[in-house]
Amino acid sequence: MLSRSRRFPWIWISIVLSVLIAIPIFAILYSLTDINVNTWVYLWETRLFTLIWNTLRLTLCVALLSFLLGTSLAWLVTMYDFPAKKWFEGLLLLPLAMPGYVIAFVFLSQWDISGPFPQWLRQNWGITYWPDIRSFFWVSLLLSLVLYPYVYLLSRVAFKEQNISILEAARCLGTSRKQLFWKVALPMARPSIFVGTSFVMMETLADFGTVGIFSYDTFTTAIYQMWYGLFNQQAAIQLASFLLLFALGIFYLEEQSRKNIHYYQTSRNFRPPKPFPLFGWKASIAFLYPTLVVGFAFFYPVIILCIWALESYQINLDSRYIEWLMNTMGIAAVAAVITMIISLFLAYGKRIVKKNWYENMTRFICMGYALPGSVVAVGVLVPLSFFDHWINQVYEQYWQGELGLIFTGTMFGMLFAYLVRFLSVGFKPVDTHLQKVTPVLDMAGASLGANRKKILQKIHFPLIRGGIFTGVLIIFVDVMKEMPATLLLRPFGVETLATRIWEMTAESYWEDAALPALTIVLIATLPVILLIRMKEYYSSDYDL
Repeated sequence: MLSRSRRFPWIWISIVLSVLIAIPIFAILYSLTDINVNTWVYLWETRLFTLIWNTLRLTLCVALLSFLLGTSLAWLVTMYDFPAKKWFEGLLLLPLAMPGYVIAFVFLSQWDISGPFPQWLRQNWGITYWPDIRSFFWVSLLLSLVLYPYVYLLSRVAFKEQNISILEAARCLGTSRKQLFWKVALPMARPSIFVGTSFVMMETLADFGTVGIFSYDTFTTAIYQMWYGLFNQQAAIQLASFLLLFALGIFYLEEQSRKNIHYYQTSRNFRPPKPFPLFGWKASIAFLYPTLVVGFAFFYPVIILCIWALESYQINLDSRYIEWLMNTMGIAAVAAVITMIISLFLAYGKRIVKKNWYENMTRFICMGYALPGSVVAVGVLVPLSFFDHWINQVYEQYWQGELGLIFTGTMFGMLFAYLVRFLSVGFKPVDTHLQKVTPVLDMAGASLGANRKKILQKIHFPLIRGGIFTGVLIIFVDVMKEMPATLLLRPFGVETLATRIWEMTAESYWEDAALPALTIVLIATLPVILLIRMKEYYSSDYDL
């Protein structure tokens, strides 16, 4: 083992990095100590209760619908055998690649009162009444269609890991298949289901594009309007602090749900569940249900986007589009590499230090993924603005000049926000893979005179490169899809595919938004395909 003096650089550098990453979170929390009474009186008298009610009911409704879709589909493909079941096991994950704001503007353009489907009903059936699609129901439904895979993925793994001996014992005691699900299988899968549902709730809180396109007021849209519409930064910060409390509450509930709760297999002879074959009308319904879900959640929007892109590519596929694509991919690539390097450093530091305080520190800074992009953006802007003003004051005092903005309004601020937001995405895969590497290899390398850097380079890196690659790919796609943080922090004149989609959909130019939207969806499909092909999700070891 290395001496304490040789471990200090890892500890101190990790502490410095962790403090820097935690600054935006502390900046938002610190604003709660300086409440602006006038701001809250204004919010109280105008829209505060509306924002709270809209945010709460949307979060709970999307969580409920995602729970129902995810668990029912996971139970269906795990416990029953029907036509094309093997295909559906992977296809049901594809909506993960569909950003909420993309499916939102596709359905809005097609199903609004002036869309093709209502027009067809009026012309052929004489139906003149059509409900307003810009409603709570549609926002909840569309968000559920793209977020249910979080619940489906974890539920499916949990169901497949349940020993058939337990299920058979329950059946011998006279339980029906319906009771088997509600009273036996579902309680055993509860931890995984709750984790997936908490992810759905966090993503719903973080959503900006979907609710913005449907003009459904939540905290994320209010923060953007206060910052850019009314230029009231104080109100935006106060709203961000309120939304941060929501996110922290969900994060705390998710942590508590798994605290001191353990589930074990009671038999050494583990046997996975054996699917029950379906025939006739039952098989048809089992086939139709996932077909409709994945069809409306993924294939229908992709088909519409392809039609629009083919119709408008001669106008939109020009040098501007190439510039937006290069900006998007360049920013996403740099953010992914920086985030993964820091994630690797912190995860390896956790392996070296092996202290509870270090583990708690990394858990706290990884909490940024639970925060909406708008909150992270405001949290980044506050301290960076302070440093910019301080540096300019010092420079003006000693050199009689002005530097201008160094951090805010530059690429640095945007990359820093991505680091805070997506650190967890890079840290957890690396940390999980490092935990699988036996400490004997570290001791063997140290006995041969290798230092920590050499051990990481020659021993650990080849063993964990799969986790590193997975983390880089997912961060890359998440940065491409991120909208609120990019809108708030992008440098002047810099356009990305996400900001282009927002600008076009804000003016109802659906066809012009199709090409960048289709590009994001196709690129985002790559990590989903990788996830489907991963051994721990979909391999012969788990074939039923």
